[in-house]
Amino acid sequence: MSSGICAVSDTAKEAITDTAESEKPKRRRSISQPRNPERTRAAILEAARREVAAKGLAGARVDVVARRAGTNKRMIYHYFGDKDALYLAVLEDAYRNIRHAERRLDLAHKPPAEGLRELALFTWHYFLDHPEFLSILATENLNQARYLRQSKVVAEMHSNFISELKDVLQRGSRDGVFRAGLDPVDVYLTIASLGYFYLSNRFTLSTIFQRDLVAPAELERWGQHIVATVLATAYA
Repeated sequence: MSSGICAVSDTAKEAITDTAESEKPKRRRSISQPRNPERTRAAILEAARREVAAKGLAGARVDVVARRAGTNKRMIYHYFGDKDALYLAVLEDAYRNIRHAERRLDLAHKPPAEGLRELALFTWHYFLDHPEFLSILATENLNQARYLRQSKVVAEMHSNFISELKDVLQRGSRDGVFRAGLDPVDVYLTIASLGYFYLSNRFTLSTIFQRDLVAPAELERWGQHIVATVLATAYA
């Protein structure tokens, strides 16, 4: 009899112990996420680009950038130093993106007139597809390029681009297609200004002339006008 009671008691103890263990709050295992510095930096840069494009340098806030990037201000200061350095990184990245995209045109291997036409259309469509680029440029012009002058890489980016455009114009001149002595900076300023002015003033111009300048047909028509104007000034 006593041995049976002991057996029941031992079984009951085991059941109580199992129940108590199951009722203990389970600790969450911390899963350590591997750090990815490049991804974090890219996320910060993208968030800063959106913030600067929307609010300008004066209105941009580091805490908003941190929240959008899914990080904290300490990490922003770790990667970029301070707000001014972050803004300069945004500027440099904006120019780097358009110059990298231009390389895909492969101007060096295109007939001169075709290359110039493609560059004009590319620039127009890039402005249309990246309105934040124009907003960032407007912000830096308000600052009279004070930050851009501090960049150690922007001048080299544009030097390479102008060299490629100069080659297109010189080949066109040798072939008798383009006038001799065309200045590549003048040609690019013509392309960029025709697109930039139109888009930066589209709302006021639409109101003044009672024409919807952002309608798809109007945008397409203006792109072709840019091409025609640039080629007309270049042809021999």
